[in-house]
Amino acid sequence: MWQAAATLTIAGVAGLLAGAQGALSAVLGGAINLSAGVVYAFVLAVAPGKTAGATVVAMFRAEAAKILVIIGQLWLVLATYKDAVLPALLAAFVVTVLLFRVALLVRD
Repeated sequence: MWQAAATLTIAGVAGLLAGAQGALSAVLGGAINLSAGVVYAFVLAVAPGKTAGATVVAMFRAEAAKILVIIGQLWLVLATYKDAVLPALLAAFVVTVLLFRVALLVRD
């Protein structure tokens, strides 16, 4: 939820500063990391580890899939969206990456 809220907030600010292209760029930047998180969860759920070693292997596999998705989507966006506002895209991407790490520290 934090990542989606941050993406929308950055998109709003980018929209005010750079127009519709800035807002769309920020949404794409946040969506890249959000979708990579979904891939991570899916890959981890498909092959849950039954032992501690298998769990670690599954987590590495899920993290590798997440990184490949991020690289692929960044390439796709930057190669196809010629009007991308790079500061907005990167700001949303970096903030969502950092929020993923901070969310691990928050207790319910």
